[in-house]
Amino acid sequence: MNTIDLIIFAFFTLGVVVFGCSFYKKGNSASDFTAAGRSLPGWVVGMSIFATYVSSISYIGYPGKAFASNWNAFVFSLSIPIASYFAARYFVPFYRNGGSVSAYTFLEEKFGRWARLYASLCYLLTQIARMGSILYLLAVPMHILMGWNLHVVIIATSVAIIIYSMLGGLKAVIWADAIQGIILIGGALLCLGILLFSMPEGPGQAFEMAIHAPEGNKFSFGAFTSDLTTSTFWVCLIYGIFINLQNYGIDQNYVQRYHAAKTDRDARFSALFGGYLFIPVSALFFLIGTALYSYYTAHPGLLPADIAAKPDYVFPYFIVNGLPVGLRGLLIASIFAAGMSTVSTSVTSAATIILTDYYQPLVKNASERRRVFVLRLSSVVVGVVGIVVAIAMLSVESIIDAWWTLSSIFSGGMLGLFLLGVIPRRIGRCAALVGCIAGIAVIAWISLASTLQLPGVHLHEYLAIVLGTTTIFVVGFLLTLLIKK
Repeated sequence: MNTIDLIIFAFFTLGVVVFGCSFYKKGNSASDFTAAGRSLPGWVVGMSIFATYVSSISYIGYPGKAFASNWNAFVFSLSIPIASYFAARYFVPFYRNGGSVSAYTFLEEKFGRWARLYASLCYLLTQIARMGSILYLLAVPMHILMGWNLHVVIIATSVAIIIYSMLGGLKAVIWADAIQGIILIGGALLCLGILLFSMPEGPGQAFEMAIHAPEGNKFSFGAFTSDLTTSTFWVCLIYGIFINLQNYGIDQNYVQRYHAAKTDRDARFSALFGGYLFIPVSALFFLIGTALYSYYTAHPGLLPADIAAKPDYVFPYFIVNGLPVGLRGLLIASIFAAGMSTVSTSVTSAATIILTDYYQPLVKNASERRRVFVLRLSSVVVGVVGIVVAIAMLSVESIIDAWWTLSSIFSGGMLGLFLLGVIPRRIGRCAALVGCIAGIAVIAWISLASTLQLPGVHLHEYLAIVLGTTTIFVVGFLLTLLIKK
């Protein structure tokens, strides 16, 4: 990597850490750490929601997926408007009026302590898996660019993120997210422009080659069949609806941002703005992947076979070999912007859950100073566990597939329990517990059927959250009716 590129990258990365640390105040309360004092404008919170969506999984995984196959994974983004609408209309006022910064307090009020612990544990596992995936994808570009050891990059990056998340709290994370979101969009647009205008016959050739690719149309959204064993259009769409409803409805990352906005109107605007902005930007990343396919097809011999066999490495490889000096540093900084914003969000929200759902119920009269200490210590612990998971991810072939599968498994029961809690009919506590157990059994069956060669139909792992959620809701609802009769 050229010295100029390295200076640009180092200036940006250190700048973000220093900027985040600048929010540290000795007298900060736990409320300042977890909800930013309810003082932030809607556009800043919306940019933070957007930046949370656009992680390194989007920046590297989406182009890798489009390069290797097609736009099937983009169908996930098409489900976001549904979730954004429900968030602005129902979820935002529900949480802002509820008072508690934890997304799972009302589950305890509805069904008992077990429900809150179950949902919060699922959330923590999901965030740790997400952090591991993103930290891995942060390390890949630096490994390709500089030859640096992946383990060292993962650890060093994690330490930087933990420092400013731990010191600055949610306000630092949200403001840093807003800045990082603007930078990553600019970097992606510049990269796409260079790719398209590097084609021998101009930008149109990239689209022509992608449409008539020997393996099929690279812009395809997947098969429109009713097959539930593969990643069809409908499987991805249904998966996206359930995941995004869960994100907006019961994900602590988003709930904390609803509380951080100055007014209810700002909070509703942030939910819509952040979600809708992700749709064109995710399309931009898929278009980069498709353009990479056309570029390397038009320039045979430029892409080594070992890189082509690892789709997540293709975009970083192009950044190294296809971009001019200066822009390389900006693109690597953009990738780091995407990853750092999401990891810092996960660290802060996970620390909040550890304090509100595990520590405070056990230590009733903890001082403000003690609560802030627990938040900061939890940030460090969560970050260290994320490092371990990231190192374990090094053997994964497609990070998108790994992350989507893990998120579907770990979060499969949360949304079903949430829906039981918000419907007008009062659901019995025993009925909710039995429904939850049934949902976990369904999720376990879908997740392990192929691995253990169990008899019967092996459904796609993405459907774990769909069928797990449906089972919890249906079983809990029907049992309530039967018990009442």
